[in-house]
Amino acid sequence: MAMRWALIGASTIARQYMVGAIRAQQGEIVSVLSGSAERARELADEHQIPGSGTDLDELLANPQVDVVYISTTNEKHLPQALAAIKAGKHVFCEKPLALALDDASAMVRAAEEAGLVFATNHHLRCSGSHRAMRALIASGRIGRVLSLRLHHAVFLPPHLQGWRINAPDAGGGVIPDITVHDADVARFLLGEDPVSVVAQMASSGLGEGVEDSAMSVWAMPSGAMVMSHESFTHPFAGSGLEVHGTEGSIFARDVMTQNPIGSIELVTASGREAIGFDHHDLYAEGVRRFHAAVAGDGEPAATGRDGVKSLAVALAVRDAAARGVRIDVNYGGVR
Repeated sequence: MAMRWALIGASTIARQYMVGAIRAQQGEIVSVLSGSAERARELADEHQIPGSGTDLDELLANPQVDVVYISTTNEKHLPQALAAIKAGKHVFCEKPLALALDDASAMVRAAEEAGLVFATNHHLRCSGSHRAMRALIASGRIGRVLSLRLHHAVFLPPHLQGWRINAPDAGGGVIPDITVHDADVARFLLGEDPVSVVAQMASSGLGEGVEDSAMSVWAMPSGAMVMSHESFTHPFAGSGLEVHGTEGSIFARDVMTQNPIGSIELVTASGREAIGFDHHDLYAEGVRRFHAAVAGDGEPAATGRDGVKSLAVALAVRDAAARGVRIDVNYGGVR
């Protein structure tokens, strides 16, 4: 039976990526909800989705809806997710899960107690490039990992700016938007959780009231160090990461993206080697894993607990930057 979805949030990511990903995995989209009836209707008409509206209770009362995809502004995730779980719906939620760690943990616990699948849309761990790098590290090709450098400094296009650069109460800022992704990337690649962070952040004037650039260094349990740079203000910098070990290094360019692009090079004593990887759709892979989890086959690519942990790191980075001190990452007891 096809999984039946409702979209909570008529967002750009829903329009450009998730509608196609859901349908590519034989999912059916029943309805779209937005705070704006016109915006919901436009998205529904554009993609031939039968229902649209603004009433969350009405949407969640629909027995034709099995799962909701939440991509509203960040401060709305908590009440919408809890309402969906109470209504017996599985949840696929955008990151960051919430503005506070306790709220994110409450969402995940509620789903677990209800026996429902809860996933975080950390799309990068679904990419062929990141999976190829993880396999190189796990196989020992670069020896013991010494450091990871993440460069995720881009220019936020005007159509995506809005609340992300002007609304701290909605969860705006580069740290909740991008640092949270990089935290998940580091956890996915290295298989361990940051212990503590030091950081700085800046506001260039692109927006109002939130940071638009951040740099931080994270200490890992193994002794490896992670250096992370995120920005909304770098139009020509590209993105990428480097993983350096005792026996080799991995250099990846243009892999911190929503699209299956980029390149990977492995450098060892034997020379330089281009590493191939699968170029599948990141979002379709995330939906595939989610469907499988609902059917009882494994877990989503990124679980709710993964979302809690990436948020914990991002919150520690912002706290460290604001206070100018090293901050131990508080995971709120989530393992």
